[in-house]
Amino acid sequence: MTLRLAIAAFAAALTLAPVSAGAMTVEPTGRIELSKMMGRWYEVARVPNSLQNGCVAGASDWTPQPQGFAVVQSCRKQTTSGPLKTWKAKATVSDPRTNARLKMSFFGGVVSQDYVVVEHRPEQGWLVLATANGKYLWLMSQKPVLPAPIKTQALSRIRQLGFDVGRLEFPIPRT
Repeated sequence: MTLRLAIAAFAAALTLAPVSAGAMTVEPTGRIELSKMMGRWYEVARVPNSLQNGCVAGASDWTPQPQGFAVVQSCRKQTTSGPLKTWKAKATVSDPRTNARLKMSFFGGVVSQDYVVVEHRPEQGWLVLATANGKYLWLMSQKPVLPAPIKTQALSRIRQLGFDVGRLEFPIPRT
């Protein structure tokens, strides 16, 4: 029980550092085709957060389940050959109109968070996922490395959406 409380407190601390200067409302930019969200997504950029401190080579594996999705997030500590760190989440669509609003629960339901897919470019293999309150953001790619011109385009889109791209960190990718 003490471990669960510690994990809950740790996860709650993730909500303290905003990605933007002020509070913002995060909105999806369109309807998401859920089948295009499935599979492995590699982390290209993120807003620093306590849970992923020291993480490199991050990825998220999305698998359909009868009531939503299973999401397994993983990274390596410090180097691409460092110890593997994983955490699991359950995700459900909270807005069937757009499929772009998701509720994810972590640590056996102890912590839950609302997320929004604010941009999804399946033809280019990338998406931007943010917490609904705009505090955290991830640029994810279907390939371990996003080609430079597409990465530049994605970062430009993140800026257009009102996020401070200067706060992003770019962890070492998987190879």
